[in-house]
Amino acid sequence: MPLLLMNKQDLLLALAQKRKTTSWPGYSQVGDYHNGAYECDFVSPYTKSAGNVDAEIFVLLQDWSSDDSLRGSLDSDCVRYGLTRTLPTNKRLIELLRRHFGVELGDVYATNLFPFIKRGGISNSIPMGDLIRAAQEFALPQTEIVRPKIVICLGLNTFNAVRIACEHTPARRLDEAVASPFTINESRIWCQAHTGARGQNNRGRERVAEDWHKMRMFFPRGA
Repeated sequence: MPLLLMNKQDLLLALAQKRKTTSWPGYSQVGDYHNGAYECDFVSPYTKSAGNVDAEIFVLLQDWSSDDSLRGSLDSDCVRYGLTRTLPTNKRLIELLRRHFGVELGDVYATNLFPFIKRGGISNSIPMGDLIRAAQEFALPQTEIVRPKIVICLGLNTFNAVRIACEHTPARRLDEAVASPFTINESRIWCQAHTGARGQNNRGRERVAEDWHKMRMFFPRGA
């Protein structure tokens, strides 16, 4: 079917199918665990709880989980919602969206930059080259389909992967990244501290609140 005749859901489903049928050396697939219990028709299971394809706000986290984590007991929350509701990372994101934009998680579109499952623990790093490739093949195509007013990248690596994929110079530090939003198509790309405990503590809760307030002030009028 020609792309012009496909709606947003069709285009996003095509990206999900690409993720399911793609294998990157050194990584696993979402469907490789618990007999496919976590598999879904999204690029990331996170979108189960944040799948508004007409959203003005697009949230981009870094990666969904890890091999060690998924080999543990089945997480019924992740099966149903695509996320663990009690995880501080998710609770803090929901709090910030409510406080600064007056929206719930279900009102936005959220996904993960890296759509595959890394080896080791949840805090293990992913090479920047792989993050950039994921931005090119999965994250940026989703922003082009949804066409939000803003894209909120959580964490410096997530933001830099998108910047580099868009042929911009990466930011050296988080404070530089937070102060360096840029535009692709009609979407303004912002960096914010990761909503996990480490990201919030390193930035400081007061500065995080200031960062989000500033971002909201630049949100297009009428939003």
